[in-house]
Amino acid sequence: MARRTLPDMPALTLHPARILGFVALGLVLYALLFAGSEFLLRRMAENNPVHRIMTAEAGGQDWVILGASHAMPLDFDGFGDEIARATGRRVLNLAVPGTGPLYHRFIAERFFATHRAEGVLLVVDSFAFYSAQWNEDRFADSDLLSRTPFDGRTLLLYTRYLRLGIDPRALLDYATGFSRINNRERFSPDRWEAEDNFDRAPRPSSHADRERIDYLYPQSPDAVALARYLDHLTQLIRLARANGAEVVVIKPPVPDRFAALLPQEADFDTALTLRLAAEGVRFHDFTAVLPEPQFYFDPDHLNRPGAERFLNGHLAAVLDTRPRDEGSGD
Repeated sequence: MARRTLPDMPALTLHPARILGFVALGLVLYALLFAGSEFLLRRMAENNPVHRIMTAEAGGQDWVILGASHAMPLDFDGFGDEIARATGRRVLNLAVPGTGPLYHRFIAERFFATHRAEGVLLVVDSFAFYSAQWNEDRFADSDLLSRTPFDGRTLLLYTRYLRLGIDPRALLDYATGFSRINNRERFSPDRWEAEDNFDRAPRPSSHADRERIDYLYPQSPDAVALARYLDHLTQLIRLARANGAEVVVIKPPVPDRFAALLPQEADFDTALTLRLAAEGVRFHDFTAVLPEPQFYFDPDHLNRPGAERFLNGHLAAVLDTRPRDEGSGD
């Protein structure tokens, strides 16, 4: 039987000019996608803290608010304007849900790179001091990255924060705009859906309370983590003061039934109080000032009546006096 032979294959010829042309075309298309996503983001990302900083008045603010979701109802549905009317102060709310002191330090650095403020109001929650989930990991969160506009100073900060433990992929994502380009909700305004519940006051639920606690505290409170994130809080305080701003720290109100479930809260309060005293920072613990559930739209976030009661009974007194004129603690 005759043996069949395969025909000779033609030699592979590389065409560098064509390869470069395809690469150049791909880069141009990606640049167009990058620019288009950035343009759309800046029309939709009004609640993103970096966007708010980039579009804030150049003349400075009286107060900047930093914190996680408990600080956000203070800006729901125009409530920030109500604070301004009640206090006569310009207030810029830069709170972000699910964030801790490392991310707040990051936002403070970006703010003070181009703006100034008389004071910084830090709204602190114990859960944010116990887990990387609310700190280092938030920098790589695609939902947050998809709403964060590109900015040279912010890019530099991402680079610097690599040494503080954030994932290098967060920097790569931000620099390339990957999450912004692939944002499936690019045509939807950037807003926390919980704002839709601001005027509600549902009946309390023990099951909902426990689910919320389990979500906020995925691990048991850890003293090592607490010390690390208190250090970041200290650096934030010193950064603000170095830029001419005084700092006030508050714990926000929560219902008494929810406060009773917070794990090792007394230990957190002790550690926080000692650290703030060492830095000479004024501290207000408002945890118990609104114990009734009718002031909350879920287990632990103020609704409109709660925010109004908190503003008129407590917060206005903090914000109404310029920080530098205040005393040295309660």
